[in-house]
Amino acid sequence: MSLARRALAALASATATLTLLAAAPSPAQADPGPPPSSMASLGDSITRGFNACGWYVDCTARSFSTGDYATVNSHYLRIRTVNPAIGGRNHNDARSGAKSADMYGQAGTAVSQGVGYVTMLIGANDACTSSESSMTPVSTFRANIDSALNRLKAGLPTARVLVISIPDIHRLWSVGRTSGSARTAWSLFGICQSMLANPTSTAQADVDRRARVRQRVVDYNTQLAQACAAYGANCLFDGNAVFGYPFTLGQLSGWDYFHPNTSGQQVLASVSYAAGFRW
Repeated sequence: MSLARRALAALASATATLTLLAAAPSPAQADPGPPPSSMASLGDSITRGFNACGWYVDCTARSFSTGDYATVNSHYLRIRTVNPAIGGRNHNDARSGAKSADMYGQAGTAVSQGVGYVTMLIGANDACTSSESSMTPVSTFRANIDSALNRLKAGLPTARVLVISIPDIHRLWSVGRTSGSARTAWSLFGICQSMLANPTSTAQADVDRRARVRQRVVDYNTQLAQACAAYGANCLFDGNAVFGYPFTLGQLSGWDYFHPNTSGQQVLASVSYAAGFRW
């Protein structure tokens, strides 16, 4: 075979391979089954919509998951367009300040509600602590997640579960460190000091600390992905879609420069839903 023919054959083979890969469904594109008629959200203050509509209050109507505020266009509202039967059966079981250790209890609440769809976004408070040394160990985090998922699987064997990656809190530092208002809020309210202490420092110790805290979030997300895979076909991990999204300062609450504002909740809804079951 001539060099030209070998090149053409190789090109045809590569094209065929790419075509097959494009046609192969990713886990997030697998058949999700019929849209659910009820749902619940597990998580922390992000899922509660904290600071999205008022001064240091939960704003569950603006939750990316179960909220009913039209601008956010939550998972709940997107599902309601294709299955009106879900109307009014959107339970926000998250709690501000929650950590992975609280997921078992929240999972029990979702089981008692008999829902068909569950979102879980947890881990920011396991990494965002008063100091690096007080972050939740990775092994403990995984055990907490497994415990919660096992409770869901036993109590809601046919429900779909979407596990959402923790946002990149290093990105939060990066976009806020040049803002005097953000730095003031972080210091005044003691927000995520494991990452946000000394935000303008370029000392190697601070640079290394931020890198270690970011790595802890990466490690948590790895455990979330593995735990979801172990759960089985009814669980999807978002493939780090939320972790990888480049949130901007304008998508954060102007009261604490940490929690998503309405715009942040809107983009969180869009990114996480697109990486999930997409009914």
